[in-house]
Parts: sequence; C-alpha cells; structure tokens
Amino acid sequence: MTAQIVMTIILIGLTAGILSGLIGIGGGIILVPALVYFLSYNQHQAQGTSLGVLSFPVVLLAFLKYYFDLKKSETPVDFSIIGLLAIGFIIGGFFGSSLALKLDKEMLKKIFAVILFYTAFKMLGWDSAIYRFIKNIF
Repeated sequence: MTAQIVMTIILIGLTAGILSGLIGIGGGIILVPALVYFLSYNQHQAQGTSLGVLSFPVVLLAFLKYYFDLKKSETPVDFSIIGLLAIGFIIGGFFGSSLALKLDKEMLKKIFAVILFYTAFKMLGWDSAIYRFIKNIF
C-alpha cells in the first residue's frame, strides 16, 4: 500500500468519524461512496468494508459524549431503544447482506443512490414543497 493510499484511507475514516460524531452519519453515506470513488471498490466491497468498520467500537467515544451530555440535560439515551434497534439491526443486517450479495453490483449501486437521494429529498423538505405546489395547481 502506498503512502498516498494510506493517507486517503485515513482521511476517509477521519471524515466519516467527524460526520458520524457531528450528525450521526458516516458508514453508508460517507464510507461507501468514498471507497467506491477514491479506492475503486465495487459496491459489494464498499458495503462490506463499511459494515466491518461499524462492527468495531469505533463510535464508542462519540456515543459516550452524547450519553453523558444528554444525561446531564435530562434527555438521556434510552438503552431499551438501543437494544431493540440492535436486535432488528442484527437480523435485518444478516438478511439485507444476503440479498445484497445476490444482486448485480450496478443494480445495488442504483438502489443505494436512490435511497440516498430519497433521504436527502425528505430531509430537505422538498417532498412537502412539491406536494403543496401540485395541490395549488389543482
């Protein structure tokens, strides 16, 4: 591995870590596209690598920061919710990865892109704006 590749990987990880701590994203939204475009990974490799990173306690410090600060502000993180989400995530992750490995790489990339676009569309409120625009026309 060249020094340039090592630095690229570290910068991708740093960016994903900062954004994960800042707004709760990192794995799929940052790591997967970065691995595809900067390291020429295929979609399966990128998704598998992202899941591998998330398997380790890389977000532990960010979580602990949120946990202790929210506990002080009397809006604590609910561990029962975390546990239930984790159960669903583990089961869903197994079946989702099984399905992903059966899909063509290009189809998987398109599905990934559509989900990212849909998420951005909803978070920006564009769905409501379009609905209001159409409603005003009719």
